[in-house]
Amino acid sequence: MLSLNLIMLIIVVVLAIAFDFINGFHDTANAIATSVATRVLSIRAAIIMAATLNFAGALMSEKVAKTISKGIVNDLKLSLAVVAAALLAAIIWNLITWYFGIPSSSSHALIGGLIGASVAHSWSLEVVSWNTVLYKVILPLLASPIVGYLAGLFLMSFLYKALRKVSNSIVNRIFAKLQIVSAAFMAFSHGNNDAQKSMGIIALALLVSGQMGPNDSIPVWVKLSCALAMALGTSIGGWKIIKTMGVNMIKLQPIGGFAAETGAALVIETATAFGMPVSTTHVISTAIMGVGSSKRLSAVRWSVARSIVWAWVLTIPLTMLLGGILTSIFAFFKLT
Repeated sequence: MLSLNLIMLIIVVVLAIAFDFINGFHDTANAIATSVATRVLSIRAAIIMAATLNFAGALMSEKVAKTISKGIVNDLKLSLAVVAAALLAAIIWNLITWYFGIPSSSSHALIGGLIGASVAHSWSLEVVSWNTVLYKVILPLLASPIVGYLAGLFLMSFLYKALRKVSNSIVNRIFAKLQIVSAAFMAFSHGNNDAQKSMGIIALALLVSGQMGPNDSIPVWVKLSCALAMALGTSIGGWKIIKTMGVNMIKLQPIGGFAAETGAALVIETATAFGMPVSTTHVISTAIMGVGSSKRLSAVRWSVARSIVWAWVLTIPLTMLLGGILTSIFAFFKLT
């Protein structure tokens, strides 16, 4: 007969894979919104490409996963029910924002849920490593959208100046091809950063349950499961968010899509190299805004951008609250 600890571990793993799957279809727009909006790729072709490269990117690194599993909270003061509460909080928030077509951050939903659940369980703020949260979560949370905006703005401005004597028809023809490359780069970087969050949360569950040591590498089955879940989720797509980012925010041409995807992917890959779980959604959204602003500020539909910013501001506080409420419910039923 299975022990309660093993049953809870299985539940957490299933929830983590479900979160990764939802993250895939919620964040499909990160990689392909601009390519679909500029009609460089059909939705079907773009989603297949994004799913494939999300899978490949998810297998490339462990640095972000280690930040999630070992850097944010003290695993010795947690239970598997706390990890489950964090995942449920993130899943609920992802589904709410997906339903309304708002490109919020899956990454910060998970981190907010984990912090809220951990604090509610231990009744202490000391369970959280606030230095890690500050330097690897909060500062990147604030800086990455700004850097993404500047990357899109400067790259687009440079391309405008470099190609000012080239006809629009030639520019569109060239960048219709180059944007496929930039979309592939963006999809790869999304998998490389985002899939690692689910790997990290499963690794945290394995640490809490004693199935994994603090210095062990993340098991291959965890990497493959998360990579596959994200790829499958991506293959389903997320047209509501694609429409918000690629159609409603600004009107894009292939050169603008290329600039936004390339700039965003470079920012995300840099963050991944330092083990920072940044929001790919934040970065690509602001890169698109930067591209629009390079022509004129009025090119961006700022009312759409404002609703996105509100989702960014509210994600961590509300998922902390959700995580804390769910942990309290689990404690009431003596599951923690």
